[in-house]
Amino acid sequence: MSKPRSLRLPPRTRAYRLRTARQEFAVLDAAPAGRSRGTVLLVPGFTGSKEDFLGLLEPLGDAGYRAVAVDGRGQFESPGPRRRAGYTPRALGGDVLAQVAALGDGPVHLVGHSFGGFVARSAARLDPSAFLSLTLLASGPGRVGPDQRAKIRLLRAALPVLPPSWVWAVTQWLDSRDPAYLADPPEIAEFLARRWFSTQPAQLIATGRQLRIEPDRTEGLAALPLPIHVAYGDGESVWTVGELAHLARSVDARHTVIRGAEHSPNVSHPEELTAALAEFWAGVTARTTAP
Repeated sequence: MSKPRSLRLPPRTRAYRLRTARQEFAVLDAAPAGRSRGTVLLVPGFTGSKEDFLGLLEPLGDAGYRAVAVDGRGQFESPGPRRRAGYTPRALGGDVLAQVAALGDGPVHLVGHSFGGFVARSAARLDPSAFLSLTLLASGPGRVGPDQRAKIRLLRAALPVLPPSWVWAVTQWLDSRDPAYLADPPEIAEFLARRWFSTQPAQLIATGRQLRIEPDRTEGLAALPLPIHVAYGDGESVWTVGELAHLARSVDARHTVIRGAEHSPNVSHPEELTAALAEFWAGVTARTTAP
């Protein structure tokens, strides 16, 4: 999961519930500094939330973009169904299209982090005309690697039969066994627990299953009529860097590797990631406005 380093709301940012034709979604909406160069919709990953993008909102605004980060259905502060059937790829992709329509700034640049990349590409398949571009941030072509699959299998088995507090305690213990583990500051630890207990268990079970079984979607991505950007850190571990590099080549995508970053460049390297995104989007704009 991504862990924000601060919960401070950046300048020019509003937190509110976005009313759409499907339901309301909790969002963080950051206005651009000066004239707008476009709107960006940011979709978080498994066990994540809109706060995963807090570090990106200010630099994206400074670069001239309205940046909107969203909690998906059943995720943290957005309501969602209690049944797993409510979290199909089509349903989640349809939510993104409803969010774009409600923002009123479409088409938008779409960015999906990790599992959010699965959601983003599902939305792009449903209606590519809603988007100017698609960025897959630390998001692979298909299912996650074996170590991650084992962790998700344990989580999915425990959630239906154990109290949420027990499952949370186990996940915290597993995280602490990582040699690179560092204890979170109290404010962040409290936020992570609150996010966990606010997220619908059905959302975690259904999306976790998709991460474990998702087939390779390279061919479908290559067929999308959208400019694609594949970006990740050189320390990526949920998918291998080889898989992600192959994906970028296979779909003729813009390819960005952020040195020193791991699975969440949006948290650890927001300035470098913003520079790469803005350069990609400027190229997209140049192509679409050329005579």
